[in-house]
Amino acid sequence: MEGADAVAFAQAQFANDLHALEDGRWQWNAWLTPKGRVIALFAALRLAADRLVLVVPDVPAIELATALKRFVFRRKVVVAVAADLHPLGLFAASTTAQGALLAPDEAGIAMDVGSAHQPRTLLLGRSSGDADVAALERWRDLDLAHGLPRLEASQREQWTPQQLSLDRLRAFSVKKGCYPGQEIVARTHFLGKAKRGLALLESDALLQPGAPVSDTEREVGQVVGASHRAPGPVLAVLPLDHPTTVLHSGDQPLRQRTLLDGLAR
Repeated sequence: MEGADAVAFAQAQFANDLHALEDGRWQWNAWLTPKGRVIALFAALRLAADRLVLVVPDVPAIELATALKRFVFRRKVVVAVAADLHPLGLFAASTTAQGALLAPDEAGIAMDVGSAHQPRTLLLGRSSGDADVAALERWRDLDLAHGLPRLEASQREQWTPQQLSLDRLRAFSVKKGCYPGQEIVARTHFLGKAKRGLALLESDALLQPGAPVSDTEREVGQVVGASHRAPGPVLAVLPLDHPTTVLHSGDQPLRQRTLLDGLAR
C-alpha cells in the first residue's frame, strides 16, 4: 500500500491503530466486516509514512488487495500485491529485528515473529527458496499454540476479535477512530459482554474447522483452526468460564492445554 494516503486509508479500514505505529515497526492488525467479524488477520508493517506492507498468512494476497481497492475512492494510495517480496521463515532469532522493530537491508526486511518458547524470524526478500512442507506445518502449529488464529476460508467473517482473543496479540484498538465493525468491538469491550474466547486443545485425530466441541452434556464451542498433523494443536472458541472438564469433538477426546505467550507486538 503506497501513496500519500496509505496510512490514512489503512487507519480507516483496519482495526488497530496505525497512527500510533512508528515507521520501521510492525503490529498485528485485522480487517473486519461492518458487523465486527474478522475477514483477515495479518501483520502490518509501517515502512514509511507513505508505505505499508501487509503480511497475510491465510487470505490470498490478490483476493485481499482486490477487495480493498473497492474502498480507495479518491485516496492517494495504490493497493497491490508486493510481487518483489517473498517470505522465508527461520526457526532462529534475528540479530537485528527484535519485538516490533523491523530490520530492513538490501536483502529485504526481517521480522521477529518468535517468542521465548521458540525464536522465529520472517524474512521478506527477493528469493524465498524451495517450500519445505514439514517446516511450514511446524510453523503453523506454533502459530496455533501461541493463539494466532489461522483462518481457513470457512472461518472468515465468523468471529469477532474478542471471540478470537485478539487482545492477546494487541491486534485491535477500542480507542482509535471509526473503522468497519468498530462500534460492535467497542461496545463489547466497554460493556464487558465478551463471553467467549480462544482455548488451546490437543487432538490425536485430524479435526476440521467448524467441528463442534462438546463436554459431557452439550455442545459448548467450535473448532476455529487445527493442525494438519496428528496429534496436534487445536484452537477452539469456548465460553470464558468453561470448567476444566472432559471435552471431545464427535467421538474424539480433546486434551486442554495452556496457550503460549510471546507473540504480542
